[in-house]
Amino acid sequence: MAGGTVTRFAPSPTGLLHLGHAFSAIVAARAGARFLLRIEDIDRDRCRPEYEAAILQDLSWLGLEWESPVLRQSDRMPAYMDALTRLADLTYPCRCRRGDIRAAMSAPQEGALPAGPDGLIYPGTCRGRDMREAAPDDVIRLDVARAFDALATGRIGFRDGGQDHVMTRAQFLSDIGDVILSRRGMGTSYHLAVVVDDAAQGVTLVTRGRDLFDSTFIHVLLQRLLDLPVPDYLHHRLIRDHEGRRLAKRDDARAIRAFRDQGAEPQDILRMVGL
Repeated sequence: MAGGTVTRFAPSPTGLLHLGHAFSAIVAARAGARFLLRIEDIDRDRCRPEYEAAILQDLSWLGLEWESPVLRQSDRMPAYMDALTRLADLTYPCRCRRGDIRAAMSAPQEGALPAGPDGLIYPGTCRGRDMREAAPDDVIRLDVARAFDALATGRIGFRDGGQDHVMTRAQFLSDIGDVILSRRGMGTSYHLAVVVDDAAQGVTLVTRGRDLFDSTFIHVLLQRLLDLPVPDYLHHRLIRDHEGRRLAKRDDARAIRAFRDQGAEPQDILRMVGL
């Protein structure tokens, strides 16, 4: 990559790092002249200090080095609130719960319900509500149709590994829908926080798994709306178990810590993930 490329690894301290995390962190570190670490800890109910400590220990054991200080999302709520305020004219409060969304979507149709990067695609039940009606227990959603209107465009896109990828307004509405920018009890969301932080850290190349490919269109839309730089992206392959399933934090048998405890060396981890 270019000499000035800035990459990052941004784990959430909600469990132990597994082989998939090791692969993602190493790919990011190898791709950038500068490698940053960010702790994405906005989910206060699930994040634990012991998991954050384990993340730092496991990454160091793998031989990775990153710049200091480490950015923690829990320290950056004012920045997220500022971004949310800037988008106020394009957002609305939503009181719907998951059961409400499922009920609203399942009534007129049969079969599997359409899902996007955040689960069921929101049918727009609360879209007519004004932000002045917002209650403390509401989530805040982006009105995607108005967002595209504000940008005066019918499509957005990004570059991945030298190839351009584009999503039209109609595709975004049907395949992703009105995304949540502020979740209950958090004051922000993954999508909003990640674009604000990538800009603040000067990240020029975002490396992430292919499972987040569709989410990248959300992030590019927010970057455009907030007038933030749009970095390049690299969506790498996923590390899967012997049955072909993507690894998750609940799979403790694949945790880096488990392999360390069994006597594995860093080069053994590299071999396991094909590096």
